[in-house]
Amino acid sequence: MKGGLARLAALRGRIDAVDKRILGMLNRRLSITGNIAAIKRSERLPVYAPEREEMILRSLATRNRGPLSEPALRAIFREIISAARAAEEPVRAAYFGPEASFTHIAARSHFGSQTVLVPVRTIGDVFAEVERKKTEYGVVPVENSTEGIVNYTLDMFFDSDLKICAEVLLPVEHMLMARKDGLPGIQVVYSHPIVFPQCRRWLQENLRQARPVEVSSTSEAARRAARERGSAAIGTELAAGMNGLRILARNIEDMTDNHTRFLVLSRRWSGRTGKDKTSVMFAVKDRVGALYDMLLPFRRNGINLTSIESRPSRRRAWEYYFFVDFLGHVAETRVARALREMEKGCSMLKLLGSYAAADLPARVRLVRSKARLG
Repeated sequence: MKGGLARLAALRGRIDAVDKRILGMLNRRLSITGNIAAIKRSERLPVYAPEREEMILRSLATRNRGPLSEPALRAIFREIISAARAAEEPVRAAYFGPEASFTHIAARSHFGSQTVLVPVRTIGDVFAEVERKKTEYGVVPVENSTEGIVNYTLDMFFDSDLKICAEVLLPVEHMLMARKDGLPGIQVVYSHPIVFPQCRRWLQENLRQARPVEVSSTSEAARRAARERGSAAIGTELAAGMNGLRILARNIEDMTDNHTRFLVLSRRWSGRTGKDKTSVMFAVKDRVGALYDMLLPFRRNGINLTSIESRPSRRRAWEYYFFVDFLGHVAETRVARALREMEKGCSMLKLLGSYAAADLPARVRLVRSKARLG
């Protein structure tokens, strides 16, 4: 055997030995998880503890010295945690949209592949599934960095008692996919109406001859492209894989830092992680400077606001509700104090949840090379 091949065989042997140790440690971890599951059942604690899982991932990321990247580390351990949860008790989560949609990807990236993910038709259906205890959790979009807020999601909180227990930030990465390689011969491109404006420049430069056709979702676009000759779709990498399509071009979106924020809904509160965010909705009394006065408690208590949105009341004309996100957890003294001060001037104040604040995904880059063909 030549020197290079002998060294390759030796290295593969070392990898096999490491894999055996990893397998042993994984099974040992699962055995410990079984003991934890027994305690949870006796104490009637939920299987999924979002604050605990996020603290595990952050701790590992802090200790990681590479060459494993943080996104890869999170993905690997998310699956390990997902498998451990499934061994305790299957967790069910509803999500808005069909399979291979961005919300599906967000749910899968957050809960892992061992969670039972249930697709539903509308955002309202997600709320209903959790409220009626058909699923323990739900995932809905709430904001896109270029398109803005998802008003329907905010409106659902008017009458719902569900809590936000986590958030997910997902890069919006559009892929061009088709049955076979090559751009020539493509006459039709299917996708969701919101996608075409986000990919306008790339389509004009590379597929000027193709006619854009709007469909109900990027998942439906992939299904049509899989059935029809001379057609392509713009959608997710997951949609390409599920429909047997080849990816002809990656990252064809015009905005390189576009991402969508999703909320994870629950009937329970989430505990502190040390890096948290809180969401509230409130209505102000009808007087001059009322909104300004409502924001002063945040300043006095050194609390950073990350978002503020207004929505018209569905109960009275020209009455508005405000949605505010800020850094901190309701269990913190300064946050509790600010909310008490705020409540004095509100006609209504509703706490929507405190949860781990998500970091901007590492894959979202402010500078990205031109979309790659291949």
